[in-house]
Amino acid sequence: MGTLLPALIVGLIFGFILHKAKLTQYSTIANVFRFTDLTVLKFMLTAIVVGAGGIYLLRDMGLVTLTGTTPTYIVGNLIGGLIFGVGMAGAGF
Repeated sequence: MGTLLPALIVGLIFGFILHKAKLTQYSTIANVFRFTDLTVLKFMLTAIVVGAGGIYLLRDMGLVTLTGTTPTYIVGNLIGGLIFGVGMAGAGF
C-alpha cells in the first residue's frame, strides 16, 4: 500500500485539476469530438509532456531507474478499459 499511496494522491490531484478546469463538463467533451474546442487535448498533451519530463528528470537525478518496456498485460488492459468505459458511460459522457 505504501507504493500505491503516492500514485493515488497524484491521481486525485490530477482529477481535481481536471474538474476545476471544467474539463469534465459534457459540453467541453462533446466539443472535442466536434473539433470546436481543443482545451482537453491541450491539457492532456501538457500533462504528458510534463510527466515525461518529470520521469527523465528523476532518472537524471538517480532517483529512479528506467528498465525499458515490459510485456503487455492483456487481461489487465481489458479490465481497466471496461472500468473506464463504464465510468464514462455512468457519468453521462
